[in-house]
Amino acid sequence: MAAGYLVGFLEGGCAHLFDLLRGGIHVYAPVAAVPWQVFFVGLVVLDPLVAVLVAGARAAGVWLAGAVMAADVVANWVVDWQWVREDPGWALRPVGLLPITLFGVFVLVTCVPLARAVESGGRVRAGVGSVPG
Repeated sequence: MAAGYLVGFLEGGCAHLFDLLRGGIHVYAPVAAVPWQVFFVGLVVLDPLVAVLVAGARAAGVWLAGAVMAADVVANWVVDWQWVREDPGWALRPVGLLPITLFGVFVLVTCVPLARAVESGGRVRAGVGSVPG
């Protein structure tokens, strides 16, 4: 699970960094209100921070991953809603809402068990899937 987090958050961080390098600080202005622009630009820092914390086996990184992805999915749906309303197929494009939503669901479904595993040092706790030994 942690490897999936690393791949997803590093890809997201790089995508936002490339957007910034390509279009500057106002790259999201044509499509998003200012609060969403600030959030998307902030992902240049948040996404790699999550990756570093998760790679370092920090439970705080896993919880931050859940918070970031919940906000990211909401932000992308809010920003893209006008296009989804006009063309529901917009949500199924292979770039955009579909991968962000799927990755968000993955993170939100796995963040509690992953955080627990990290908090326990990777050991399975007695009575929770362990075989008495």
